[in-house]
Amino acid sequence: MDDYERIAKEIRKEILRIIYRAKAPHIGSSFSIVEILVALYFNYLSVSPETAQEGKRDKFILSKGHGCPTLYATLAAKKFFGREVLDRFAIDGGRLEEHPTRNLKFGIEVSTGSLGHGLSMGIGMALAEKYGRTNSKVVVLMSDGELNEGTVWEAAMFAAHHKLNNLIAIIDYNKLQALGKTNEVIKLEPLALKWQAFGWGTKEVDGHNIREIIRILKKVPFKADKPNCLIARTVKGKGVSFMENRVLWHYRCPNATEYARALRELDAK
Repeated sequence: MDDYERIAKEIRKEILRIIYRAKAPHIGSSFSIVEILVALYFNYLSVSPETAQEGKRDKFILSKGHGCPTLYATLAAKKFFGREVLDRFAIDGGRLEEHPTRNLKFGIEVSTGSLGHGLSMGIGMALAEKYGRTNSKVVVLMSDGELNEGTVWEAAMFAAHHKLNNLIAIIDYNKLQALGKTNEVIKLEPLALKWQAFGWGTKEVDGHNIREIIRILKKVPFKADKPNCLIARTVKGKGVSFMENRVLWHYRCPNATEYARALRELDAK
């Protein structure tokens, strides 16, 4: 196990712990994006607690705001805030809600959770960086179910028109959403070809292979003068066998027995 995998393992354990403690949902959605955030925050993004409010920092938007336990656990691991803040996730009097609320000191760029808006916000930021002639990157992480929203495709056309090659949209393609299998709710395939047709440079990656994610991110921009789309093939509930690929864990919080079993599995990896 290398350093990145060790970090991902500890972040998964923190997600499990804070969700169980708060009796909160969305553990499956949170587990599917762990490796993506480890790659971003521990290698790719130029942002830190010291630069979190500087204008030229890189910017990350978690458009699938319901996966915020992963963002919080990652930001805590990067020392944006302490364990005492993380421990009070979704608890009365705490600072971390069940969807992100903008707090630059904590490294949270925007308030998200109403799906379909994160890409538009990211485009505004990327356009501002272009006008400001900075080298800052803007990364937006979306869910695959979120692609049902028409605003995503309007934004995709706008970004291509303005040649926002400093913008990276990452799709958490775990193929499950709130009501079932993504392609049974609204068919997405051929997904890569759709983004290419909308004028984006597009690549696909194993969303749980941290070093492969980093390798591909280093190739940005994928195409000259085009925004970048990275389709990350992931598993909902990744890391805990009885949670993987089950819609149930979009909503359900583990009980005491399930918590202990999940923790044993994560410790054993």
